[in-house]
Order: sequence, then structure tokens, then C-alpha cells
Amino acid sequence: MYVVEDKGGAIALMLAALLFLGTWPAVLTLLERRGRLPQHTYLDYSITNLLAAILIALTFGQIGDSKPNMPNFFTQLSQDNWSSILFAMVGGIVLSLGNLATQYAWAFVGLSVTEVITSSITVVIGTTMNYFLDDRINKAEILFPGVGCFLIAVCLGSAVHSSNSADNNEKLGGSSTNYKDMSGVYGDNKNGINEPKKDLENNLDSGSNHVLTSKTEKAKAGTAEFLIELENRRSIKVIGSNIFLGLGIVFFAGICFSLFSPAFNLATNDQWHTLKKGVPHLVVYTAFFYFSVSCFILAIALNMIFLYKPILGLPRSSLKAYVNDWNGRQWALLAGLLCGFGNGFQFMGGQAAGYAAADAVQALPLVSTFWGVVLFGEYRRSSKKTYILLVSMLSMFIVAVAVLMASSGHRKA
Repeated sequence: MYVVEDKGGAIALMLAALLFLGTWPAVLTLLERRGRLPQHTYLDYSITNLLAAILIALTFGQIGDSKPNMPNFFTQLSQDNWSSILFAMVGGIVLSLGNLATQYAWAFVGLSVTEVITSSITVVIGTTMNYFLDDRINKAEILFPGVGCFLIAVCLGSAVHSSNSADNNEKLGGSSTNYKDMSGVYGDNKNGINEPKKDLENNLDSGSNHVLTSKTEKAKAGTAEFLIELENRRSIKVIGSNIFLGLGIVFFAGICFSLFSPAFNLATNDQWHTLKKGVPHLVVYTAFFYFSVSCFILAIALNMIFLYKPILGLPRSSLKAYVNDWNGRQWALLAGLLCGFGNGFQFMGGQAAGYAAADAVQALPLVSTFWGVVLFGEYRRSSKKTYILLVSMLSMFIVAVAVLMASSGHRKA
């Protein structure tokens, strides 16, 4: 199997993971904003996410000769290593729950702020756990200041969200007539969730896009008309929703994300000595395969339920409607590949340089914010205060990435 031998290679993998893991959320957000049901999108995403793990296992996991302490992928499938497999699958379960939750959080809280909060929770909890699980191979005098940089960036990110929300409220306040007219689209607001007036399953069964088209012409990004047009078009209706609902989803996702990397660490390094004597540790490729299988099974099960019993005011769908919904399917499949290879590269880098340093990919809000600004017009026509806070947040994230990567050590054989 292929093994990353040097620190430079590990850092290159982490940088690639940072790009991939920061891009796939933007792709799924784009589909939601275009009106595609998140249940349909996540089912497509889950298929290629598993495919990426299989491709990594069959290529990197099979390169070269099998060794007693580092067996190839196929060799290890028949070994008695179920305790480590269970750790890997637990990691896949919590990651699947976190990813599923963030798909809804992006709509309620926004792409940039959601990624900032979940990443910070992951760094503070997950990186600390990985530091001790890795027998402190990372430089603590560098690692923990990096964690502190993330915390500062989180505070700045919260300030960005607060300032931008105030800007949007001011914009909508100046278009009160248009805002009131939207009640006919949303229907009743129950428990802070805007619910459509009619069931859209018939439209879904025919394979149509079920996008609610705005009566106005395409508005300029950042204007009140743009915000109203977006709300009419998107699948998850968010204006008028309870702010604590979105934040609750974000914090739940962050806790899930903080646990998946330590679980994977335990699966590949057996720090708790659960394997029988003489049984080699799970190699990163085998662990990632089982990790992705459990992630896939849970995602399929939950989203099949959500098709018929949707949450957060979404319309009811069906398996037939999902199969017929080809609108944006290629983008959902691409997002699954990006996430799958991103996670795989993160784990490959972490095996060499330490999983605490590999958690530097949690600076992915740098990438997500870039896509949010370029693709979705986030922060367009915002106040000077918002722009200053945004630049400060991104600058602190750059520092955090550099510091965490500088803390990387090298795992002893």
C-alpha cells in the first residue's frame, strides 16, 4: 500500500483536502438555493462519497507489496480487527449526522458562518482529543496557539453574521411591500418554520424542478429584491424562522464533527489496545472504507425517511420523484466525490503528520467564504463594518491554518 513518508507530502494532502472540503458545501448550497430538495441532493451525494472511498482503497490501498504490519486493503478485510472497524464506523456515523445537519444549517444561518462555528467546535474539542491520542507528537507550544487563533476567528465570524444580518434587515425594511407579499408563497409559520401552503409531491413525481419562480426580473446581488427573489426560489424557506433553530442545528453538527476524527484516529492507531496480540492496526485505507460504508448506510436510511416524512417545512417527496429528479444531479454527485477525496486525503495526511495537525483542514471556511462571496453574492452591498469584520475573520483563519500546520510532527513507526 502507498504510505506518505514525509511531512511535505502530508501537508500537500492536507492542502488538497482543505480545497475539496471547502468546496463541496458550496455546491450543495447552490442546489438548495436553486430549489432542489435537500433529500434528493444528499442521496446523490452519498453515492459518490462512498465511491471515492472505494477508489482510494482499491488504488492507494493496493499499491505495492503487503507487509505484516501494513497489509494491503484486500489482505486486511479477512483479519480479526472488528474493534477497530467499530471505531471507524462510529466515526462515519457522526460525520454523516454532522454533514446532514449542516445541509439544513447552511440555509438558516448561512454558508460562511455555519462553517466557521462547526470548524471551531471541531478544532477546540477534536484537535485537543487528537493531541493526546497521538501521544503529543505535535508541538503543543505551536498547536494550542493555533487553536486560540480559531477561537478568535469564531468571535469575528459571529460578529460578521450579526452585522450582516442587521444589514439585511435594514434592506428588507426598505422593501416592506414586497416582503409582505411573500406570505402568499410561504403559507403559515408554525414553530418558527415557514411551511408551504400545498404539498408539492405531484410536481416532484413528474420530475419537475418545483422551483417557485419570482415575478420580478433577476435582481442585483445584495439588494432587498435579491433576498426576496432568493427566498421565493430556494427549497428551504428561512425568512421569519426562529434564529435558535438554525444555531441549534449548527452546534449539533459541530459536536458531531469534533468526534469523527478522534474515532478514526482510534481505529487506525489502537491507542486503547483493543486489538488482539499480533493483529496489525487498520491501515488508513481500510479504516476509511468502513468509515464511509457506515456514513453511507445512515445517510440513505435517514434521507429515505425524510422523503416521505420531511422536516423543517419541506414538501413531501417519494422514491420515484427522487429517481426522476435530474435537475442538478451532476453537481450533487460531484460534491460527493469532493467530500470523499477530501476526507481521504485528510486521513492520509493525519496518519503521517498527526491528526491534530490534519485538523487544519477545519479552516475550510476560508474556501467556503470565497465561494459564498463569488457564487452567492454574500456580503454584497453590506456596510463598511461588515467588510472590516469579514477581512479580519479571513486573516485570522489564514494565521490559524499556518500555525496548525507548523505544529505537525511525524508519527513513529
